[in-house]
Amino acid sequence: MPSAVPLPPGRAPGRAAAAVRGSLRSAATALRAWPAVRWLAAVGGALLTAAVVGFPTAVIPSPVFGREVPVQWWNYPALIATAVLGGIVIATYVRTPYTGAKTRFDGGNREHREGRDGDGDDRGTSRLGAVGGVLSFFAVGCPVCNKIVLVLLGTSGAMTVWAPVQPVIAVASVLFMGVAAVRRLSGEVACPVRPTVAAGTASTAAPAGARGSTEPAEPAAGVSATGN
Repeated sequence: MPSAVPLPPGRAPGRAAAAVRGSLRSAATALRAWPAVRWLAAVGGALLTAAVVGFPTAVIPSPVFGREVPVQWWNYPALIATAVLGGIVIATYVRTPYTGAKTRFDGGNREHREGRDGDGDDRGTSRLGAVGGVLSFFAVGCPVCNKIVLVLLGTSGAMTVWAPVQPVIAVASVLFMGVAAVRRLSGEVACPVRPTVAAGTASTAAPAGARGSTEPAEPAAGVSATGN
């Protein structure tokens, strides 16, 4: 039995990189086509995300919340990135006249109809965004103010074990939010469903005697069925 021919090295990573570049280009195309209502929703979503994450963790100062460990320098860019990406994800759920049903075409030119706004894999994308938001909350929060961490690791463990891991969690949260945003945006770039042809031209009767017809063809005028 002949052995399988090995794939040239670097082909699989090259395809993956090409797919990533294609998704990023599609996401950028979708952003350029956004109407004003989408951008307003993105700004509002970013402010809401920053408030939900920033105020309880005291990264944004307020008289209500405080923290025992000072805010680290990287907490601010992590919060800004989470807020921007969260606003973009939220804005993709705003309906516009241009986000109707879409049709994608695969390599065999077969049509795949999707729901509104490209929601074919919307559940997985929503989970990514939710996980990213939760991770961001834990990443920028005070390490000794997290009750779960204190129960599991104690105060010393929170400072020696949990605090060094928080920057990694922040990077993971931004990645999750970024993937969710790119998937939502790239899902909007698809070929619109072609309009149906008018009823008078679309429903043309099949010719008599055509293949699959159950009735025989009628003979022409002046010619008998026997050919005489």
